[in-house]
Amino acid sequence: MVRVAIIGCGIVGASIAFELSQFPELKVTVFDKQPPAQGSTGAALGVLMGVISHKTKGRNWQLRETSLQRYETLIPELEAVTGRKIPFNKQGILMLCSEGEDLSKWEKLIATRESQGWKLELWDVERVRDRCPHLYLNDKIIAAIYSPQDRQVDPTALTLALVDAAERNGVIFEFGVEVEGAAIAASLEFDRLIVCAGLGSAAVTASLSQLVDIRPVLGQALHLRSPNPLGNPDFSPVITCDDVHIVPVGNQEFWVGATLEFSENGGEIQANADMLEQVMARAIALCPALAEAEIIRKWSGLRPRPEGRPAPIIETLPGNDHVLIASGHYRNGVLLAPATARSIREAILQ
Repeated sequence: MVRVAIIGCGIVGASIAFELSQFPELKVTVFDKQPPAQGSTGAALGVLMGVISHKTKGRNWQLRETSLQRYETLIPELEAVTGRKIPFNKQGILMLCSEGEDLSKWEKLIATRESQGWKLELWDVERVRDRCPHLYLNDKIIAAIYSPQDRQVDPTALTLALVDAAERNGVIFEFGVEVEGAAIAASLEFDRLIVCAGLGSAAVTASLSQLVDIRPVLGQALHLRSPNPLGNPDFSPVITCDDVHIVPVGNQEFWVGATLEFSENGGEIQANADMLEQVMARAIALCPALAEAEIIRKWSGLRPRPEGRPAPIIETLPGNDHVLIASGHYRNGVLLAPATARSIREAILQ
């Protein structure tokens, strides 16, 4: 029996817990000082930008492809096991292209994806108007890329389902418990330690005398309810343009986001109300009917971004073969969680 401790129960920690729970030879315990999905996971929009990403080779693409493939089976599997409903939008992502965009790069990506067995489509403005009549396409919108195999999922609902399913398989969850990596590593209770505490991973690894530098980037978003149905009832993809996402979540409701706000001089980041207003204004410019929508909620969250190296960090802690790091996913934690879980499982069971 291999005893495994996981620190952190956001989408990454919960995914790892569920993945490992399917192997009876592993005894898994998860620690978090908060309930599940309270950190960056609870603030995420859950937009899975894999096929539409310009990452086409190496680790970056492999992680995306593995996760997208796994999501198609993971969601129905979790729903069947737990009886929970996990909102999962399979209508794809429609990215609007503004003037100045080099469409030849998209044509090249479309060909690459076709060779990899994935689909992307280049739409002219008329087709966008026909499929999405609620959008206002000014003269600066020159085309759109439609990615029918990308997805969007509710991150909190997914995390809670992962915890539920893992618990049914014997995983022990200890919430409201703040632990140091050094305390666990020094104890004889666990054979392997997995650190996936997002921004908390820096402190945990520092306690192990091997700091993994992960810093916050703040993002803000809104939850809106439209008084009237918008667009085509049979076609409700995520709409994105210039890094503003309009995410349909059912019942004439939408998530809109997100800002990118960095720390100045390494200090705390205060949410900038003006930046959120700009995101809302850009969303209304794309979809004028949103001007009539009621704002149900505004929220913000801190994304964990590795300092001076690519995201995410999935590796053995230098100098300590018993500790694995699965953190620093920045803006792609939800997208990459299934592939991260598989990588950790392979590292433990190799």
